[in-house]
Amino acid sequence: MKKLRSYVVILIVISGLAIEASAQKTIYVRPIETDEVLTNPGIGFMTFQRFNGDELNEGSGWTEGFPIEYQKFDGNLENKDHPATSIAYFRVYWKFMEPEMDKYNWAMMDKALKTAHERQQTLLLRIAPYGTGPERDVPVWYRAMVGEGDEWLPGGKKGWRVDAEDPKYAQYFGKFITALGQRYDGHPDLEAVDLSILGFWGEGRGSAIVTQETRAALVNAYTDNFKITPLIMLLTDEKTNKYGLSQANVGWRVDCIGDLGFWAEEQDGWTHMFRYYPQGIINFGMKDAWKKAPVSLEICGTLKSWKEKQGYDADDVDYIIDETLKWHISSFNAKSSGVPEEWWPQINRWLKKMGYRFVLRSFAYPEFIATNEKLHFKSWWDNKGVAPCYKNFLLAIRLTNETRSEVMITDADINAWLPGDNVYDNAVFVPLDMPSGEYNLQIGIVDPQSHEPKVKLAIEGMDQDGWYTIGDIKITKAEY
Repeated sequence: MKKLRSYVVILIVISGLAIEASAQKTIYVRPIETDEVLTNPGIGFMTFQRFNGDELNEGSGWTEGFPIEYQKFDGNLENKDHPATSIAYFRVYWKFMEPEMDKYNWAMMDKALKTAHERQQTLLLRIAPYGTGPERDVPVWYRAMVGEGDEWLPGGKKGWRVDAEDPKYAQYFGKFITALGQRYDGHPDLEAVDLSILGFWGEGRGSAIVTQETRAALVNAYTDNFKITPLIMLLTDEKTNKYGLSQANVGWRVDCIGDLGFWAEEQDGWTHMFRYYPQGIINFGMKDAWKKAPVSLEICGTLKSWKEKQGYDADDVDYIIDETLKWHISSFNAKSSGVPEEWWPQINRWLKKMGYRFVLRSFAYPEFIATNEKLHFKSWWDNKGVAPCYKNFLLAIRLTNETRSEVMITDADINAWLPGDNVYDNAVFVPLDMPSGEYNLQIGIVDPQSHEPKVKLAIEGMDQDGWYTIGDIKITKAEY
């Protein structure tokens, strides 16, 4: 069979029984690591209110909260001046999802999920209860129910469109979230759902001052109904975040990464990056949440505004990137804004660390094996990213030649492969009906239903189907 040059092979003779005519050999393989940027499920940059292949936002602005304006698609999935992505982020106001009481616009969600699937993406979703301005209000029917009231909090501070302590708010917004979860929880194209409860754009302002009864009702609407699809909480306050963690394995997100001084002059030097995020992650109990659920962050402004309005240089960008890596970022919303050309080295460095990045350091297996016997192997993996993989993918071994391919699923817990070294040694049975002969031994991280590879590894040797050839193995028929 054709030998691939994408691995280094060392043969070591095992000291077996002295009476054997020919000693079994263990083949030790050290795959060659690659330095390329990998686009993998659930990690990296995402598109915002757009999909792979769409035109980006012009200038330094963006759109959010309104139904997606679908662009004509020409079949090209590339994003000009923007990284390739596996996630499309959709943020829409409640009013568009429930235009009439108890009449839900599922067609809007279905189209977004279908389009994401067609563009090789999954959909990350936030239903924001409201935004600023009358066109971003709560649903018309709900406004009629509760009466006028605009941009207020108890104590006269601005921040809520409607009174979150009015029992009708948790009742009706929570009822919609319940219906959303009952319909879409576990949908294969739904990446995650933001646990959005109140405040402009659903960012949670004022969540610290609501009663526990209100807080629990709003949070439970999500945690009771999204049991499969991951939930991601806004980093808001100690009471809300710790309560969310007590109900489910929730990740966290923030919406102003990169604020090194956007409003510092008018806020006594206060910034998100220096005086809120580092402290909040610890004080709100979110420091270790990344081990069980994703951290998904959103840019403050856009990359273009960082350069043109804030005057950031490469050192500033490096600082921001390094902070997010320290916080175990998996995905990043740059608001479908282009990357300044001179910052691509920083962005590519970021992409190589964001989320998971699996390098197979070594793999050991026998030179030959009989059918209906266990194929024992040893493997050493290095997760060079900053987070685990949160999806229920499977580690599989495939034996293949011109006449037969057999996929054998292992019981490896991919989700437990935290950053750093991970050792997985086990065995799989070779089917009794496998024909004798020479086979390629391949490895892949596969979809649990299709058993087709889903994750690109940071090693050479991937074939056109996504499998990585480790070496050759001889199959012999079992003798009885």
